[in-house]
Amino acid sequence: MQHSKNDIWVGLFVLLGAAALVFLALQSANLLQLNWRSGYTITARFDNIGGLKPQAAVRSAGVVVGRVQSIGFDDTTYQARVTLDMDKRYVFPKDSSLKILTSGLLGDQYIGIEAGFEEAHLAEGDTVTATQSAVVLENLIGQFLYGKAEEGSGAKK
Repeated sequence: MQHSKNDIWVGLFVLLGAAALVFLALQSANLLQLNWRSGYTITARFDNIGGLKPQAAVRSAGVVVGRVQSIGFDDTTYQARVTLDMDKRYVFPKDSSLKILTSGLLGDQYIGIEAGFEEAHLAEGDTVTATQSAVVLENLIGQFLYGKAEEGSGAKK
């Protein structure tokens, strides 16, 4: 069997294309993170994180300013402990507040930062205490139905 140089180049091109497709698929699913920039790590405690996942975006004014590094459970306070990897280019006051928000009606969840007014800034290892938990759709539906049931029973009396 005789192989030409063109066969080798075509094979190399196909392998490169397959590698590029795998890279794009992993990147778009937030399963691969290539970050060459250094930053600082902060921690936040939430009563309920809903469906928040590691590698979720941390946004301020719609701009991605960091990523969720890890999620754990603190068995002394019975709260979720979320570690955030913030980009060093963005600094926020120490009295900033964090909320778990949803992209669209049923989209992915992310953390939103609302900047405070204190002069001192968040630094490596700080813990943010001003947090607002995720809005869980099932809880809202349950509260709505419970309220309607109370209205119905009150009207009959």
